[in-house]
Amino acid sequence: MAQDVPDRVFYRIKEVCNLTGLKPHVLRYWEQEFKDIKPIKSPKGQRLYKRKDLDTIIIIKKLLYEKKYTIDGAKKFLSDKKRIIDEIREDLMEIVRLLQD
Repeated sequence: MAQDVPDRVFYRIKEVCNLTGLKPHVLRYWEQEFKDIKPIKSPKGQRLYKRKDLDTIIIIKKLLYEKKYTIDGAKKFLSDKKRIIDEIREDLMEIVRLLQD
């Protein structure tokens, strides 16, 4: 699915629905439930999703629909993943600092 995604800065809600097979009301609900989905609003009030939002939506869909996670389970999964990435980033930055000395 992700390889078929056009490379753009922003995606409108209809495009995200077409790419993911989700309905607009599902995306709007997930925006309330998952803090990692943060579309901006255009001057006309239309939701504009970034690629990061779209990637997160695809992960959430897989967790909920394929792996049968609950909403809370998916939130925990994303939170744990973010924590692990943050720890790896800190470790890499420490290595860079050591190499620069």
